[in-house]
Amino acid sequence: MKSQDIKPRVPQDEHIVENIELNIWEALIPVIALIIMLFFNVFFVYGDDALSGSNQFILLMGAAVAAIVGFFNKVSYKQMLEEVAENVKSTAGAVLILLMVGSLAGTWLISGIIPTMIYYGLQILNPTIFLVACVIICAIISIATGSSWTTSATVGIALIGIGNTLGISAGMTAGAVLSGAYFGDKMSPLSDTTNLAPAMAGAELFDHIKYMANTTIPSISVALIVFLIMGFTIDTSGSPDISDKLQAIDGAFNISPWLFIVPVVVIYMITKKTPPLVALLVGTLLGAIAAIIAQPGIVASVAGADSLTFTSAYKGVMNAMTVDSAVETSSAELNDLFSAGGMAGMLGTIWLIICAMVFGGVMDAIGALARISQALLSIASSTFGLFASTVASCLALNVTASDQYLALVVPGKMFKKAYDDKGLHPVNLSRTLEDSGTVTSVLVPWNTCGAYQSGVLGVPVVDYFFFAVFNWVSPFMTLLFAAFKIKIKQLTEKED
Repeated sequence: MKSQDIKPRVPQDEHIVENIELNIWEALIPVIALIIMLFFNVFFVYGDDALSGSNQFILLMGAAVAAIVGFFNKVSYKQMLEEVAENVKSTAGAVLILLMVGSLAGTWLISGIIPTMIYYGLQILNPTIFLVACVIICAIISIATGSSWTTSATVGIALIGIGNTLGISAGMTAGAVLSGAYFGDKMSPLSDTTNLAPAMAGAELFDHIKYMANTTIPSISVALIVFLIMGFTIDTSGSPDISDKLQAIDGAFNISPWLFIVPVVVIYMITKKTPPLVALLVGTLLGAIAAIIAQPGIVASVAGADSLTFTSAYKGVMNAMTVDSAVETSSAELNDLFSAGGMAGMLGTIWLIICAMVFGGVMDAIGALARISQALLSIASSTFGLFASTVASCLALNVTASDQYLALVVPGKMFKKAYDDKGLHPVNLSRTLEDSGTVTSVLVPWNTCGAYQSGVLGVPVVDYFFFAVFNWVSPFMTLLFAAFKIKIKQLTEKED
């Protein structure tokens, strides 16, 4: 396909910068430099701590490399800065949603909503269907918390111990734990990756979650069937004892099914297409009211007070919304689970988004994104080819850059134009990013996710790789949908 045949389909306030001076190899220089720098930064220097700031600065260094390429191709500094400003401006909605998600997580913790979900989730354990129960429990907890890492580091560790007492291999249990944890992580509006993917693709958060369910539900169904078959074909012995965990939760919180009213209201609002910020704000405020009514002692404790007064109630709720808050229980394994970072806890992801927008803005200004998009479209002439290229890029970045966030950020920014050119709705890209970038990170031993999960669970990646069914089925599922043109949403005239 010739470059002049490409007719971009993007909103009127966005434009694709083309630069006839730039060739494809020059356009790829910043991408290659970025991957090399990220690989060194993560693998040889910072490891799991790379997201504390060094990866963000590496993105800025990638932008600097792109700027140098731009200068040699007659692109002015002013042009680059203007494009960066437009890019950062486009993420305003995503940033606000991330901040609101942080505040909601805080009030849902101190109100007992999240602990109540975990309390009832733990009680569905059964020796015969232990692996399936692991998937379901971890999915529930991960949806409630929005974090696969927190889920595996708390309940996941407990389930590994329970599985060992039943005579089930640690690899099997770890695979079930991670399958459920990453399903919940993908589908939770509290998850940073679930917010990051649509932010990169230009999609709405809840549209992304709804559209992602098309491939995610079949993937987790395959995983559940596999674990159910495993459960009926392996011998188990003993019975799981979770009484200490239940007592710890019950002792720290006033557990009540009435607390489910708050998430039910939020879910109802979402189904009625309420704007995400409004739904999250209502959920946060309802969580604050529920906290004052159901957990007065915890609210006072978070405020650093001995009793609940108007001032301590206000301070406790505000602390939960904005900064770190934690609730101590009698179980050391659960204490890490019952903590939240509030709005402040989302600043790392926001920082990453802004730095990614700087890199993407400079790449756009020098014409690199347009050139790469044209090259992709000439190679991937079919819709399936474009989806396959996206999946391959996400997998490659998980292996080379060793970070799941960057496996979403870089392909998301680079492929957005190609999907627009094909007339494909942004949710196609955001779904593919999560199906291939988020979930496969845990299958790479040197990726931050793989290193973290294997370290926390005490199970080498090679031992749980095959049993993490959901994680490796997901990219195949998205390719299957693309191959048979199932649920491939096109841009409408209004959206175009």
